[in-house]
Amino acid sequence: MSRSLQSAAPGRGRRPGRGMGRRKRAGRDTRKALPFLLLSMTGVAVFALFPFFDAVGRTKGLAVYREVLANRAFRLAAGNTARFMGTALPLLMAVSFFLALLVSRSCKKSRFFKTVLVLPAAVPAAGVALLWKMVFCGDGIVNRLAGLSVDWIHGPESFAVLVFAYLWKNTGYQMLLWLAALAAIPDELYEAAEVDGAGEFRKLIHITLPQVRRASGMILFLAVINSFKVFREAYIVAGPYPHERIYMLQHLFNHWFLNLEIEKMSAAAVMLTACIVGTMGVSALLPRMLKRR
Repeated sequence: MSRSLQSAAPGRGRRPGRGMGRRKRAGRDTRKALPFLLLSMTGVAVFALFPFFDAVGRTKGLAVYREVLANRAFRLAAGNTARFMGTALPLLMAVSFFLALLVSRSCKKSRFFKTVLVLPAAVPAAGVALLWKMVFCGDGIVNRLAGLSVDWIHGPESFAVLVFAYLWKNTGYQMLLWLAALAAIPDELYEAAEVDGAGEFRKLIHITLPQVRRASGMILFLAVINSFKVFREAYIVAGPYPHERIYMLQHLFNHWFLNLEIEKMSAAAVMLTACIVGTMGVSALLPRMLKRR
């Protein structure tokens, strides 16, 4: 962009010592916040870290990991979970970001749209499952309106229903996160771009996307965490033995728990934790890699 846009960018023309002072204040604020976080960190340690290390201790040797990896049910569940995340997460990020852009530009009706879009996130999982049963069961609303006899819940189409249910429930929440990131963009950047004659598309490419890169990693990480909670809807709608296309890792863990196969559960939990930590690393490094480009 031109000089007017560059002059409006944050960080231009600031004194070198101001950044050092802000870092010192941030360090003091962090030290003040640590005592308040101690109780929450203690709960995480007691109910998450200690059980995880206990699970690691139960999986002595690589034989248990080989047995888990050779298990057909585990491969099916892991493949379905990866396929679901690979399908639902990009759609969720794109749709929620698009809706956030629309809501941020509709000042008069923004509250109405926020309420309508976020309302599904407040509906309990059991209520959502009951709704989808009414809509997608054999004699449900979809089949009656379309004149079909498709088994949307227990057939191959159940995967698409699960993705749709996940998007319907989580898009509003993700939209709020994008709105917070968009609200942090200085208005001076858009004003300077308008002076230079930039249109909406150029402002999106050169201002909006670069400014939300840092927040996109955290938003993606929260979406990954929420994607594991889709098991609730799948379990309530289709039961403990759903169609093989929506047989997730949580179904497998539930069966292993009922059969008291603790070693297999521990080994699978360790591998799943490694995948989640890897996803966290990618989510943290992705904005920096994009910024360098």
